[in-house]
Amino acid sequence: MRMTVEPSYSPSPTPKEELEWLPLPKHPLFTTTISHDATGNVSRNLLAWDGANRLYFWDPHNNRLHRLSLRLGDPDPTSVLAASPSKVLQTDVVLDFDVHKISINRNGTAILLFGSEKLCVMYLYGRTSKKDVNLICRTIAVGSQTHSLGNNDIRVLEASWHPYSDTHLGILSSDSVFRLFNLAVDPLQPEQEYYLQPAVHGRSRTASSMCPVGFSFGGDHLWDRFSVFVAFSDGSIYVICPVVPFGSLFKCESLLDIYNDAHTFGLMSANSVAASNSKLAISWLEATFPELQNQESEGDNLSLLRSHAYVVFDASLVLQGPLQRVGQSGNGDSVGRSAECEGRAVSFLYNSVSKDSILVTAWSGGQLQIDALADEIQPVWSIGSPPRLRLDSHDEILGLAMICESTASSPPEKLDHNNAWLGNPSPLLRLAIVDLALPRRAAERGYNISLFIDTLMPERIYSIHDGGIDSIVLHCLPFTSQANGKDDTMRTPSVHPVLNTCQNGSTSEPSLCGFVSLSDSFGYSWSVAVTLSQECVVLEMKTWNLLPQLSIDMEKKHIQSVGQSNERDIQPIISKELLSGPKEVLVPWASQSLRSVAADSIEGRSTLHQYFKLFHETYVEYAHKVHLELKHHAPQLKKIISDQRSRLGDAQQKLLKVEDKECILQKRIDRAIQMHNSLEERLQHLRNLPGAHKKPLSRAERQFKSELDHFKEVELDALHSSVEAVSARLRRHMQASKAIQQKKISGKKVCAGNDQISILKSSLEKLSLVNTENSKKVKIVESTLSNKERNSGESSLPMLKNC
Repeated sequence: MRMTVEPSYSPSPTPKEELEWLPLPKHPLFTTTISHDATGNVSRNLLAWDGANRLYFWDPHNNRLHRLSLRLGDPDPTSVLAASPSKVLQTDVVLDFDVHKISINRNGTAILLFGSEKLCVMYLYGRTSKKDVNLICRTIAVGSQTHSLGNNDIRVLEASWHPYSDTHLGILSSDSVFRLFNLAVDPLQPEQEYYLQPAVHGRSRTASSMCPVGFSFGGDHLWDRFSVFVAFSDGSIYVICPVVPFGSLFKCESLLDIYNDAHTFGLMSANSVAASNSKLAISWLEATFPELQNQESEGDNLSLLRSHAYVVFDASLVLQGPLQRVGQSGNGDSVGRSAECEGRAVSFLYNSVSKDSILVTAWSGGQLQIDALADEIQPVWSIGSPPRLRLDSHDEILGLAMICESTASSPPEKLDHNNAWLGNPSPLLRLAIVDLALPRRAAERGYNISLFIDTLMPERIYSIHDGGIDSIVLHCLPFTSQANGKDDTMRTPSVHPVLNTCQNGSTSEPSLCGFVSLSDSFGYSWSVAVTLSQECVVLEMKTWNLLPQLSIDMEKKHIQSVGQSNERDIQPIISKELLSGPKEVLVPWASQSLRSVAADSIEGRSTLHQYFKLFHETYVEYAHKVHLELKHHAPQLKKIISDQRSRLGDAQQKLLKVEDKECILQKRIDRAIQMHNSLEERLQHLRNLPGAHKKPLSRAERQFKSELDHFKEVELDALHSSVEAVSARLRRHMQASKAIQQKKISGKKVCAGNDQISILKSSLEKLSLVNTENSKKVKIVESTLSNKERNSGESSLPMLKNC
């Protein structure tokens, strides 16, 4: 890539200048090359699309947002045009953090500026003033009291807009808390807080099983629309359901489906547990959507229903999981980890394709783990664990907080639909393990992989990594394939490289800072990527012939794929009617004897006349039809003969070329045989080396080595992050205690009671002891790993000397 430093692009100062439509890669914003600094292992995405005709790009060098108007597929389907100059939008406050990602809300009125330390929301159409030609837009901080407290070590892991609200924002932080903010009410205090407790009492706990990686809201499918999927660094996936933003809109038809399902399969069940769970779900639906009962009884025709603020007062949501595969035992610690996956989980994605719910987990070793939900998600509450509520003067719910604990459960050995509403988490069906075949990295932290869904074809998933962009297409899905009548044979996903950014095979740092998938109403799709040097790449994505189409074979009466190579049907030269011959002559006088009739009599002449007439109608007319059809097919026969002659000539030419290349092929074969013999000799020499006869590690030793490697790569980092979170909480409590001690009212110090002071001191002592023990454990682990590496290095020295 070019690394020259040139002046950054700035729009023309004349606001009434006519727009010029240019290809997006040739836009002045991207044709100006800007030098960049190494970003380490941080993934960035500074592109966002509103789903219509506006593309947004965040300029990290000047801290401003560019808005480009697009023309998709105009004038030809392969082109993407952008208006020049672009609109420049600036924040009304100074941003004191680096923006890593941007994302736009559902209606395109606000954009999220995401950083690891702070979050800001920029309102695109609520500008406060205008400076030169730049629009100054109102910008607010989100959750600054939680994530921006000076030395606070609580990091923001992921933030996403809720798909059913324009003002609700979900945030997952490193302290294992999922918060939902309503920006229209209070951007500082969360509307809902869920403290995730994935550990089950009586089971072993690892540091990686308590460190979240990312989350994803569910799609438009039954209870998935009220679900939040959370992934942890060991690959385990959990679900909390139901979670609904206050005041969001949902389709009435979809709500009636799950409402009737709870009545039919849950409330009428003979199992008391299923009846109790379905009763809670029905009461929650009726309280959250009061109009739902009127829709069911009176048959009103409301298309959308608005959710009301409601929570079960004596129960908290259950953290369902970890989700396990069908037939997998739940005794292992890393239930989501597969033998083909290396490292730790780095990103997570939920994807809804028709009736299937797809879960994709990206691992730092360069693998993608693709699973599908084998059963429906259903809400589960834990009775006797009341949440904490924040009310206003009219006793209306403003916010809630609850502790979501996981319950021990084992997955079924096989799918059984009679287990509905029993509170068991949905099992997973393993679809595939996709290896992106990325080169080995020297860094221990591995790759940072981001996942995106194609806006036009949900079966296609894009993976963005340090080496470029790959496209993964899912050809076979459990429920969608059955509904479409496809073959039950599982087809592995196909992986296609879209863009390669490796320089000399090295992937030392990320090369892209933006990616977005575009599509139009005519079925065309494009991928847009921006490099760190601010160069734009636009690629047209083929969609129509990517998935296998279906055709019906009339003879075999079964479904085949169009992709198979079938010879074209050749029309017969002569029709089947003529090939079958003339029709059989039916003699009406078969019962009479012709010998008794004289030839010169009237009856004989009449009989002879009738025979001549029958023979004329049968054979003469048939011969006439044969003559006409042969005359009609003469040009076709001539064309077929000329075609066969041309094909024969082509075949002869190919044979001549093969004869010419025969000597070259023979030389290549001889050279390959010589190379093979040389390789065999080198292999024999290598077998004679002393290191070749070294005894391999036993199964137990290999298992112990893999556990040590996993602990070094995953558990140690997770333990460090846990220690940082505990330290941050300790500092917050200490600051709060100092503030209480130093605060004065009317010249008098407000002192807490002796009981409260003793409780606070004991809690601080416990936290300090936990911090000290964790620090000692970290030092012991680091010393053990260093000794192990030192011993392995010393044991390899004698072998090197012998060599």
